[in-house]
Amino acid sequence: MARLDVRTEIREFLSSRRARIAPEQAGLPAYGGNRRVKGLRREEVALLAGVSVDYYVRMERGSLAGASDGVLEALASALQLDEAEHEHLFHLARQSGAPGGPRRRRPAVTVRPTLQQVLDAISDAPAWIGTGRYDVLAMNQLARALYSPVLADPRRPANTARFLYLNPEAARDFFVDYDRIARDVAAKLRMAAGRNPHDEELIALVGELSTRSELFRQRWASQDVRLHRSGRKRMRHPIVGRLDLDVESLELPAEPGLHLVVYTAPAGTPTADNLALLASWAATQQTLATELETHDG
Repeated sequence: MARLDVRTEIREFLSSRRARIAPEQAGLPAYGGNRRVKGLRREEVALLAGVSVDYYVRMERGSLAGASDGVLEALASALQLDEAEHEHLFHLARQSGAPGGPRRRRPAVTVRPTLQQVLDAISDAPAWIGTGRYDVLAMNQLARALYSPVLADPRRPANTARFLYLNPEAARDFFVDYDRIARDVAAKLRMAAGRNPHDEELIALVGELSTRSELFRQRWASQDVRLHRSGRKRMRHPIVGRLDLDVESLELPAEPGLHLVVYTAPAGTPTADNLALLASWAATQQTLATELETHDG
């Protein structure tokens, strides 16, 4: 599969968002208790969006080509879309009607040496650079130590989505909030796919995860989307134990598709102490590796 089927994406996304809204949630009367459809009917969405029923039906069948921003905004309001869903709708509309659309510049498979220098200069916090499909392209020493369970898989670039779904036992041990993270990762992958349905590596990853993980198939089928946001990640590290980390994810404007992720903890907290312990352990491992290389030489 070389690209996302945009018409199918539109159809399934709109119908799934429509199905979750009860008439009373939209301020509409629910005549009788025996409705044959879950959520809103198509004609009710059309009424709320201020478009004809025929036009809405055409959109839900997979064609958003030519829809104005005003129509899309009205549709987003009618379906009560959140920020991520709103952005996803506009991504799909831009792709609709352009089956041979322009390929986006692919994110670099390696990072510039100066970006690695930036990572290495961040000595007290794990930091790494990755793609929207969860490839980890570059890390500092502390990030390599933190993500040692993920890096145990020799496949490169390391990919946290593969770790989550294809090595679930280790991932459940590592991520305290495994279920939430698994849900969010699938939603962010779908967001990335809507933004660029021509990303062959991303579609291949989705295909691999769909084939090998029942949980991913369920999460992907939900049609949920999420934005990359700052937040908190709780981990159980095999060396230092529990880490409750604040996460900042920053886009790199000069490198389209790449983002910098940094993990920190407030000073004086147990997590800050454990991060310092992890840094000490990582430095020891580095020293041992250097000594072994010297002896081998």
